[in-house]
Amino acid sequence: MGAVVADDGPSGVKAPDGGWGWAVLFGCFIITGFSYAFPKAVSVFFKELIREFGIGYSDTAWISSILLAMLYGTGPLCSVCVNRFGCRPVMLVGGLFASMGMVIASFCTSIVQIYLTAGVITGLGLALNFQPSLIMLNRYFDKRRPLANGLSAAGSPVFLCALSPLGQILQHEYGWRGGFLILGGMLLNCCVCGALMRPLEPPKKSEATKEPAEKKAKKKLLDFSVFKDGGFVIYTLAASIMVLGLFVPPVFVVSYAKDLRYQDTKAAFLLTILGFIDIFARPICGMVAGLKWVRPRCVYLFSFAMIFNGFTDLMGSMSVDYAGLVVFCIFFGISYGMVGALQFEVLMAIVGTQKFSSAIGLVLLAEAMAVLIGPPSAGKLLDATGRYMFVFIIAGIEVTTSALVLALGNFFCIKKKPEEPHTKEEAAEREELNKSEDKTPEDAKVDSIEVEQFLKDEPEKNGEVVTNPETCV
Repeated sequence: MGAVVADDGPSGVKAPDGGWGWAVLFGCFIITGFSYAFPKAVSVFFKELIREFGIGYSDTAWISSILLAMLYGTGPLCSVCVNRFGCRPVMLVGGLFASMGMVIASFCTSIVQIYLTAGVITGLGLALNFQPSLIMLNRYFDKRRPLANGLSAAGSPVFLCALSPLGQILQHEYGWRGGFLILGGMLLNCCVCGALMRPLEPPKKSEATKEPAEKKAKKKLLDFSVFKDGGFVIYTLAASIMVLGLFVPPVFVVSYAKDLRYQDTKAAFLLTILGFIDIFARPICGMVAGLKWVRPRCVYLFSFAMIFNGFTDLMGSMSVDYAGLVVFCIFFGISYGMVGALQFEVLMAIVGTQKFSSAIGLVLLAEAMAVLIGPPSAGKLLDATGRYMFVFIIAGIEVTTSALVLALGNFFCIKKKPEEPHTKEEAAEREELNKSEDKTPEDAKVDSIEVEQFLKDEPEKNGEVVTNPETCV
């Protein structure tokens, strides 16, 4: 396939904002659904695993933790693979890994073997699908990118609402082994989604521009120069603080309701309410973020979403009955959906198309550490105090702090930059392009492709809005 050259999102290609991009969006919707919902959906099999292997609930909970740790922690590895081989081959291999892990797990005879198969192998497969799908979505959408991000993010609550009851049916009919086997077969759909990720074809260049294009193909497998971007550093710090408390309330809200002596089915219905609201919140937020006035200030909308989420946690800590928890889940679903729809849109706006593949891997690695610390530390706080109020208060403070770091950091630390190339490579490319134009024998004829690329390099780049001081691009 030409790996790096064919699938590297060449700068001379304008994002189609439609066409085959809708097929890419559909694939990204499914991948996002599997990646975020699968670690939670597997929990329906925990009671069967506890009964068969004679272990505790904390032992089985490690399956979901390992899945999430692999999804976040292998970010740099995924970035290297994408930059070396391209998105489509990486996703095809990842789909095979995800399926193979669950199929092998159905034959396991110990919990440690399930850790290695359903946890490590399946988690790695999902990671190899999730990150490349976001990269391809970024390449296919520019003007409609906020809406595309919102629609793809909606895959998480949709699949969570579908996979959890499906898992219960499979467990009842076929046991945990048969359920794992069938879910492994379903994960082969990741390969189908990977096949949809058709690389954007670069324009045919003249002989004079072939040599610069060949030089550009030699790129870094993991670009650490993103840390020179102040906006990226602020975003990474804020996202890491946010993840400490973002996932805590959904984990504990059901136990909170049970502690108030409500029935198990009634308590579990709270997550259904949260997920249902989340389904609509994400695409609607994507539409709002795409508005002409809002998009240049998208980073502040993201900060508002985090403050909204943190404030909801603080209010939820004062709930004393089921009605209060229902209201909490409604508002948490709205704010959680807004965060989910905007988090990668803001990152794309900050670093641009060319560096996004490396940036997202490094951000996910930073978030992986926070994911492993957040819920367990909240559990220890609950054991020490015996009160859910303190758990929700700490989570709210953490998310609110992350919003202040992002908003104040961008407002005070990021200054408007003159319109110039972001990297030395882009500057060299522009210089070589100008030289090649000077060498043209006839001034009367100008190659239309060179004109298109020149115009593209000036006021607006693919996936980047250079006149936006708030997002530091």
